[in-house]
Amino acid sequence: MPTAAEELDLSALPALCVDLDGTLVKSDTLHDSALAVARHRPMDILKIPGWLLQGKAALKQHLAAIVQLDVAHLPYNRELLQYLEQQHATGRPIYLATAADAATAHRVAAHLGIFSGVLASDGQLNLAGKNKLAAFQSQFGDNFSYIGNASPDLTLLQHCRQPMVANPTPALSAALRKANITPVRSFEERVSPLRAWPKAIRLHQWAKNVLIFLPLLLAHAWTPGLLAASALAFLSFGLCASATYIVNDLLDLEADRQHPRKRRRPFASGDLSALSGILVVALFLVCSLILALLIPGAITALSPASALARPHHFLVWLGIYLVTTLAYSLRLKRAVLVDVIVLSGLYTIRILAGSAATGIIASTWLGSFSIFFFLSLAFVKRFAELESLRERGGASAGGRGYHVADIEQLRSFGSASGYASVVVLTLYISNLDAAQLYTHTQRLWLLIPVLLLWISRLWLQASRGQLNEDPVVYAITDRRSLFLGVLVLAIVLSAL
Repeated sequence: MPTAAEELDLSALPALCVDLDGTLVKSDTLHDSALAVARHRPMDILKIPGWLLQGKAALKQHLAAIVQLDVAHLPYNRELLQYLEQQHATGRPIYLATAADAATAHRVAAHLGIFSGVLASDGQLNLAGKNKLAAFQSQFGDNFSYIGNASPDLTLLQHCRQPMVANPTPALSAALRKANITPVRSFEERVSPLRAWPKAIRLHQWAKNVLIFLPLLLAHAWTPGLLAASALAFLSFGLCASATYIVNDLLDLEADRQHPRKRRRPFASGDLSALSGILVVALFLVCSLILALLIPGAITALSPASALARPHHFLVWLGIYLVTTLAYSLRLKRAVLVDVIVLSGLYTIRILAGSAATGIIASTWLGSFSIFFFLSLAFVKRFAELESLRERGGASAGGRGYHVADIEQLRSFGSASGYASVVVLTLYISNLDAAQLYTHTQRLWLLIPVLLLWISRLWLQASRGQLNEDPVVYAITDRRSLFLGVLVLAIVLSAL
């Protein structure tokens, strides 16, 4: 709300100039544009170094000519936008002053409808820092106020009448303190990085990587070396998976911002910058590789008798997972039915990676069960998305290729796959292979009703629109699912 001093005579205040990137919008439109090009026209990414050689302003102009950002769904700083709307209502002149390309800036201004004019980069001059100050002084003299967020804005904040900031960077805050400048107003709207990063790396999704331990557990191999190898593989896979989740979120920025739930994701909401996401991806992939290389040595040091015949076979499966996931993010997620096959395959790859890390061969029974079981989970994920879309009155899932009319077919595909996995489990229990590992194989039959109950309840919840779009989140947060998981563990232990 305006202060008492501001309410006295708003019309007498200097022209109000507001920055765009990181200020009015919590993200950076240059980074958003580059990511949109990577998503829609990936080959044009190769042109960026050449454009950059022409200057930063030229780069922005080229990107703006290729892609048009969805300005209606940009992550605006709502507190700042409300203030600007209040100022506009009083008749105060407000200018959008940004280093972003003029085409993007004018589209934002047209969408909001509160600006008296736009000052922006024009392909030749990058309107930032001293260039922006010169433009202000040319048009307003010294009679202007400014709202910024980053270090290049310091010069403008030093020369304006009423310095204001929005989500200021630590560097800008320190520079303002050093210059003895106290902002008149500060518009803070961001989530703490300590809260945002666990969401960005999808820490809860690491639960999927428990599958890496499955070959070890089912073979009842408890040597220290194999346990250490599985733990290293778990961490390596987790870091690699988190890196791919970030890549997926960066490529899906615009689609996520139009989604009622996904728009709250850290990158879509602007709580984390795209640049920081790219740096973390590189860091995680390097750490994942290092951990993978440590696996053979850990087994040799702790359990020499279990030394791997193919020491770095885990790296092969890690690479297959990385390539498949990136292909899924870039293209395969938009291929109807292929996407669910790939999703289910990514679960199975984790089991095969666990097998490669320990040298324990995954049985054909485990492979058969996982194919059908995880295919059912992939179908229920798509089913839940369509059910949510139907409730919102939509007709087709943007970028996915599915239509609401497909929902009943997906239900039949998914439930059939789930029950097929139960059939595989019954065949395994009745087979002699189980008798070699379990003393009381007849007790394993208790797994059948438990699994049938969980799969049936999962699909019932999905049909009622009560399922989170991710079945993994459902499984680790639903009390009944956790209880059934404990029951499964008790049954298996009793059968040993």
